[in-house]
Amino acid sequence: MGRDEFVADCRVRAATDLFAHTWDPVVLAALASGPRRRRELRDAIGGISDKALTDAVHRLLTNGLIDRCAYAEAPPRVEYALTDLGRSLVDGPMKALGRWATEHGDKLLDAQEKSARNVIHAHARH
Repeated sequence: MGRDEFVADCRVRAATDLFAHTWDPVVLAALASGPRRRRELRDAIGGISDKALTDAVHRLLTNGLIDRCAYAEAPPRVEYALTDLGRSLVDGPMKALGRWATEHGDKLLDAQEKSARNVIHAHARH
C-alpha cells in the first residue's frame, strides 16, 4: 500500500475518529477494570455531564467498542462493558498513547504554553 493510499484509507480515518471526542477514551479507560453500571461509570470518571456520558456511551455502542447488558431484575440493572474490540483498543493504542503522554506530556504542555504566550505577546504589540 502506497503512502497516499494509507492517508486516504477510510479505516484509518475511522480509527482516528475514535479519539475525536474527548470523553470517549475516558469512558473506555473507566471500563478497563470491568463492567460498570451507569452511576458507577459516571462516579469513576468525575466531571462528566449526564449528556456527555449519554453521547459517549451511544458512540461507543455504535462503534462496537462497548456492550450494554440489561439484567431482568427488580429494579432493572444495566451494565456497560468493553467488547473484545474495545479491549483491543484500550490494551493497544490507548496504552501506547498513555506511555507516550507520560514520557512526552511535559514537553507537549510546555510547547502549548510557549505558543499561547507568543500569541498573547503578538496581540499586545498591535
